[in-house]
Amino acid sequence: MKRGTVAARSIGEYIATFPPAVQAILRKIRATAAAAAPDATEKISYRMPAFIQDGVLIYFAAFKNHIGLFPPVSGDPRLERSLKRYMGPKGNLKFPLDEPVPYPLIKKIVALRLRQNVAKAAVRRKRR
Repeated sequence: MKRGTVAARSIGEYIATFPPAVQAILRKIRATAAAAAPDATEKISYRMPAFIQDGVLIYFAAFKNHIGLFPPVSGDPRLERSLKRYMGPKGNLKFPLDEPVPYPLIKKIVALRLRQNVAKAAVRRKRR
């Protein structure tokens, strides 16, 4: 499958559309997210890989010069400070392809989003 010709139906298909060096980065991001949220579901949403558990944990996508990570991170000022150099428009993250990808930060992001999503889901269940 060529990139941009047909929407990928799985994360594996999505990753396969990129050059080998980018594939390696995407596979490692996928593994990092899966390790941080082992019960999360993988899917393609908005034509990007996503991890879902009680809501979206992360979306990630490869672009010409960077890897994008969405949605914006909030709720942990210390983590936000360590991500400042990667913040793009609207707070979404951009990891340049010509620099090492900060996988430990990605793991922290997924863990934070998981805690936030689980807490929100608990509140929703209590209201019922």
